[in-house]
Amino acid sequence: MVVGGLEEFHAHFVGHYPVTQLPRFAWLCVFVLLVLVTTYAVGIPDDVGSGGDALVRAAIALGASAGIVSVIALLAGTPLLPRFTVLTSVAFLAPIDAAVSVLARRGQHREGEAERVLAIVGDAEAASLAAELERSPERRALLVGSCLPADAIGAPGARPLAALVTERRASLVVLDRLAQSDDAIVAQVAELHRAGVRVRTLSLFYDEWLGKLPVGELERVSLLFDIHELHRPIYPRVKRSLDVAVAVPGVLLYLFAVPFVALVDLVANPGPLLYRQERVGKDGVEFTILKFRTMRPEAGRAGDSRWTEDDDQRLGPWGRFMRSSHLDELPQFVNVLRRDLSVIGPRPEQPRYVAELSEKIPYYELRHLVRPGVTGWAQVKYGYGGSELDALEKLQYEFYYLRHQGFLLDVRIIARTLRSIAGRTGR
Repeated sequence: MVVGGLEEFHAHFVGHYPVTQLPRFAWLCVFVLLVLVTTYAVGIPDDVGSGGDALVRAAIALGASAGIVSVIALLAGTPLLPRFTVLTSVAFLAPIDAAVSVLARRGQHREGEAERVLAIVGDAEAASLAAELERSPERRALLVGSCLPADAIGAPGARPLAALVTERRASLVVLDRLAQSDDAIVAQVAELHRAGVRVRTLSLFYDEWLGKLPVGELERVSLLFDIHELHRPIYPRVKRSLDVAVAVPGVLLYLFAVPFVALVDLVANPGPLLYRQERVGKDGVEFTILKFRTMRPEAGRAGDSRWTEDDDQRLGPWGRFMRSSHLDELPQFVNVLRRDLSVIGPRPEQPRYVAELSEKIPYYELRHLVRPGVTGWAQVKYGYGGSELDALEKLQYEFYYLRHQGFLLDVRIIARTLRSIAGRTGR
């Protein structure tokens, strides 16, 4: 709104041109999108400390947006947007973003802002739910109590759930599949619902509050939702456009980095520049993924088939730096241009792991309905995983992505990936 208002002011009172004039208006939209992505990437509004920290982050994000537009204009040899619009946007938006961040942070500290959750689930699920809400929820919630489905039934005519809701001041009741199948529990919950208490199935609660779909709550019929890449003809074209828009500058960065990485490899990690490995792509088709090599050459010899660990001993100091900075991922933009990968999607696995995991994890093969990605929802939510348990956990986030796949979620994932890289966390 601020950027649009400043551009309209310049169009009417300074430049005397139609504000919707192309291609200027298109570049205005690009600049607004850049501002949204970069401010989110630096942690605004939900991941800042003091007001000073928020102001510094806002200035960095807005400066980066202005810099990107300026570099593109320099390469194009023509001004894309008036300097007035770009520079005054930075000046106006930095304090506004900082103020919004501080207000958002204050709001987050009010316990009353969090949903108070009473869960009718098993003991193991209750412990898992509490841990999930502590780790990385999409919406704030506090588990104020849990109850086994058997204990929620009570004697005929009893209403133990109403007493629990009153005692714990719960605002939301969550039911697992066992609780949903019991008529006595459903009758109590219906009364609570009429009284203003919100109700969710465990699956829907995970979806809305945690950004994942729990495998234990799923049946195959519940996975028969529309997947945009398969069922919406426009989305694949939009996504391919996004892939190309990100991959082209990514390939240029890769080519720029090649001589520097090769030079350091000569001293710190002698051996081939690139690491090639077979991975499983869309519809189960295998392809060769490209990375800058980070492990010592002997690590790739036959027989060394261990899962990669966070602090893998097969990595040297240079390899650890490449991984923590994500520089090793740059060659994958070549895979994106080849259509082996998309920018956003489930992370592709090795064929032997896919065969192994497909036998042990329900519905694992469904992740291959879409093109795998350089980054994805599971990566930004869960980070690096190097075990079967991690694979199961990440699959639940991948189901969420399949269910909610769309352009806005893709942009959100790109922004979170930038935030992750800036904090040097995740994969």
